[in-house]
Formats: sequence, C-alpha cells, structure tokens
Amino acid sequence: MGPISLTALGFLGLFGLIALRVPIGVAMAIAGFVGFGSLNGFAPAISLLATQPTQVFMDANLAVIPLFLFMGSLASAGGLSDDIYRLMYALIGHFPGGLACATIGGCAGFGAVCGSSPATAATMGQIALPQMLERGYSPGLAAGTIAAGGTLGMLIPPSIVMVIYAFLAQVFVIDVFIAALLPAVLAVVLQMGAVLVVTRLRPKSAPPGAVLTWDEQRRILLRSWAVLVLIVAVAGGLYSGVFTVNESASVGVLVAFLFALGRGRLNGWALLRVVRETATNTGMIYIIILGASVFTFFITATRLPGAMTALFTSLDVPPLIVIAALVLMYIVLGCVFDTISAMVITTPFVLPVVLSLGYDPIWWGIVVIMVIELGMITPPVGMNVFILHGLDRRIPLTTIFAGVAPFIVADLIRIVAVVLIPALALWLPAIL
Repeated sequence: MGPISLTALGFLGLFGLIALRVPIGVAMAIAGFVGFGSLNGFAPAISLLATQPTQVFMDANLAVIPLFLFMGSLASAGGLSDDIYRLMYALIGHFPGGLACATIGGCAGFGAVCGSSPATAATMGQIALPQMLERGYSPGLAAGTIAAGGTLGMLIPPSIVMVIYAFLAQVFVIDVFIAALLPAVLAVVLQMGAVLVVTRLRPKSAPPGAVLTWDEQRRILLRSWAVLVLIVAVAGGLYSGVFTVNESASVGVLVAFLFALGRGRLNGWALLRVVRETATNTGMIYIIILGASVFTFFITATRLPGAMTALFTSLDVPPLIVIAALVLMYIVLGCVFDTISAMVITTPFVLPVVLSLGYDPIWWGIVVIMVIELGMITPPVGMNVFILHGLDRRIPLTTIFAGVAPFIVADLIRIVAVVLIPALALWLPAIL
C-alpha cells in the first residue's frame, strides 16, 4: 500500500475511536501505536510508548503551558478580568456599539494574560453578557461579540496554542509571539469594525451607554492598575529580553497570585478550584500532545510527508492555490476538532509541504492559528458558540450563530490579508 492509503487507514481508525467517544489524545496514541506497530513491528512500538512520554515531559518549552494556564486562572479568580472590562467600557462604552467594542477590547486584554480562547469566552461571557442584555443589546449581537472576541485568546500572545505550534514546528516561540502582534491588532480592529457596521445597519441592536465624566474614567483607570502591571510584567519582560518565556510566565503567576491574595479572593476553596482547573486543562493538553507525538511517528513511518511534498511540488499550479486549499482544509477541521487537536494532527505532514513551497514556518503558524480559531465560531461545532449558549440557555444556538456571522466575515478578511501579505506576520520578527 502507498503512503496515502496507509495514512487513510490510520485516520479511519482514529475517527472510529473518536466516534466511540475515546478521548482524542488517547485515540491518537492507540491509532499511532497500532499503525506504527503494523509497519515496523510491535516491539519498537512498545518501546516508543515507553520513551515518548518521557521526552515530551522533559521538554522545557512545554513547561510554560501549565504556567500560563495557572496565571489565567489566578487572574480570573483575582477579578482582573472585571478590571479589564470596566476599563474598556469607561473608554469607549458611550459610543453606539461601544459596549460590544469594549467587550472585544476586554477579550483582547484578558487573552493577553490567559492564552486560551474557551477560557476567555467563558470568563468574559459571565461578565459582559448580562450587562449587554441589561442595556438593550440584541441577544445575537451580545453573544456573538463575546464568542468572536473569545477567539482572540489564542491569537494574542502569549498563547498556549503558539507554544504548542513552536514545539511541533521546532521554531523559536518568541518569534511566533512577535509575529502574532500585528495580526492580533488587525483582528481587534476588524472585529470592532464589524460591530460598527452592524450598529450602523441596525441601530437598535446596540444602544450607546452612559457617558462617564473624566473623574469617573480616571478612578476606573486607577482601579485597573493591577491588570496593567500584570500585562507589563509578562509582555514587557518577555519582549524586552529581560525574561525567557518560562521566566515571564513564572513572573506572571507570582504577580497574579499576589494580586488575588491581596484582594482577599484566594481563600482555601478558591485556590483549590484554581489548582484543579489548571491541573485538568494541563492534563488534557499534555494527553493530546502525547497522543499526537505517537501518531506523528506513524505518519512519518508511512512516508506521507515526503509523498505529499512531491505531489504538491509536481502540480502545475501556483503555490498560493495550494495554500488556499490547505486553508480551506483547516476551516473544515476547525469546525469538527478542537484547536489543539486539529493542529497537532496535521502539522507533521502539512508543514513540509508549506516549507517546500518556499513559505516561512512562522508565517504559516500564524495562518493556521487564525484559520482554526475561525472554526471556534463556525457551525456545526463552534466551541465558543456552545459556551455562550451554556451561559444563557434563553439565547438559541441559531441566534448566536447569526450573531457571529459579521465577525466570520471580518476574520476571513484578516486571513486573506495575512496570506496575501506575509509581511503582516514577518515584519516585526525580522526587525526585532
């Protein structure tokens, strides 16, 4: 059998296990073990299962994942997400659609200290959704804004997904962080632009908020100093070169812990909840990475990466057509798989194709993250949409999906822009 046929059988087994409700990380490990054992013998496959987890757990680059998760949980427990939202509302909440724009700004700010899209959507949903509905916002726009804004959690560095991509692609993680800065700013601008377009077409869907005096704005700004200190400590230390990635995450954990403790929000039960939440999410991510690493050995053994590279380079089509086809593939995958799973399953055989076409791996990482994040708000399985539906069951799923439609258009514009103008992702890493 050829590489494509062997890989197809492996994916068939993987999808069968997923259909039987086997956790995706475990399913990838089983499918990879059986596939690798069938090709190279089960003694090497057993040895692989014994050694691969050790190699993954010993990789210092992945140690940042539990640290960022812990920092995000501590920031949420300490009320820093409320500070971000209040600050953004004080600045722009009095404009038509200003509360929705403030929510997007709040999602961006919390994403900078959280690094997880579902966590950003869930946290900001609990804060912003009741306030928008109370102030007369249409349910579709209110829930759609938070679901779309939540996707900024994975695009605004530092991001857990970027750490995993850097590990898979063997690139410097800070380069990926820096490359994401301009696309992240573009994402915030386009999402706010989508809100303004909706409010222009349907003014009653987003009435303006109350105008705050300068003294009120100043007081809110002073009350938000903690979150500004946290962002400066993490991002400033990281991008200035004072801290490594792991050190900046550790500093972020310490700062978030001290703020939560100083505000009296970190009693025994709250700390236990934060630790349990961090441990649960870390375990889930590590199981996916372990399963993917075993499945990657099977993919490599089938020689699929080389076969795909030879196939695409032999096609008489412009490289941009191949990239467009891969982007469409990831949009579909993003609708079915969660972000990390879609990325770790496909990177081992997609990245060699992209590199053979002459594209930069850092640029491709930003494109992949943007495309898969789009899948978090597109039907049939938009994870952030279901999170918002779970927060308020009175809002139907169809209403939320209709509410995210303008943001899907904005995200597609951004993806096309970064694909056609790679400098949007590569200019900052080149000069820094």
